[in-house]
Amino acid sequence: MNDRIAIMIRGLGSYLPQRVMTNADFEEFLDTSDEWIITRTGIRERRIADDDENTLTMAVEASKRALDDAGLIPQDLDLIVVATTTPYVPLPATACYLQKELGCGHTAAFDVQAACSGFVYALVNGACLMSSGQYRHALIVGTEKMSAVTDFKDRTVCILLGDAAGATIISPADNGVSGIYDYCLGADGSGAPMLWIPAGGSLTPATTDTVNGRLHYLKMNGREVYKFAVVKMQEVISDTIARAGLSVDDLALIVPHQSNQRMIESAGQKLGIPLSKFALNIDHCGNTSAASIPVALDEAYREGRIKSGDWILLAGFGAGYTWASALLRL
Repeated sequence: MNDRIAIMIRGLGSYLPQRVMTNADFEEFLDTSDEWIITRTGIRERRIADDDENTLTMAVEASKRALDDAGLIPQDLDLIVVATTTPYVPLPATACYLQKELGCGHTAAFDVQAACSGFVYALVNGACLMSSGQYRHALIVGTEKMSAVTDFKDRTVCILLGDAAGATIISPADNGVSGIYDYCLGADGSGAPMLWIPAGGSLTPATTDTVNGRLHYLKMNGREVYKFAVVKMQEVISDTIARAGLSVDDLALIVPHQSNQRMIESAGQKLGIPLSKFALNIDHCGNTSAASIPVALDEAYREGRIKSGDWILLAGFGAGYTWASALLRL
């Protein structure tokens, strides 16, 4: 087991847009069905942000709720890390806009781009910075408006994605137990072309042709991504537990990236982990990329599924390919 990073989760909050898009809605304009989507993904509905909502507005709402839960005000924060693949604008960081909207003052603020693993990357980065003793209260946010990069003519991708934001406040532990006991951050860049947005960067700047070619939307090789995610999810969970010298029975909850319920069920079966050990919200949220883990964590907290002293494991994997885990004790 690695040395404990002595931080505690002080507050949690999340935000889901009010607009609900069901599988039946897709039946109206795609060659698909509710049964087909549920059978292959476990998704029944997802939230879609309105035109006046975006990555920043959702992050603000989730952050305010986390601050209220923590009993803190924005001026108490001295670090903001935002994980997103759908930034408010390409430049500067969404975290800087969030700092301004919350009224934090000159709080350090930056973004992390690790796709669906992003929140865990951001959490570990924030916790490691806090361990230096220079920061006392950090806001870690996962926020995505995936509908902004979704091609609703591509039935293999559009049925999966939703919009949401989740926020976590971490502070120095006030006891001898709470903390991050193990973490893993990894990537395999050879898988990058399997899940990407082709245009809009320096490789292929935006032009009329890239827009007409629908190259600013997310493209995915579903078969290859699924194979990667199933294997990597099993590895991340089993390796993290083993390094910590724990067993599955020691865990109160596993909070995985909500990519596909079939994938989570498969990993659980192969590892001998009952589905009841997993926090699942994909049925009503869909895949919200970097927002999925903090939103699921907040929902589990509100439902009373986790409490002080519990061991919880966060596990993310996604485009890049990237993967990440964090073993926490509350």
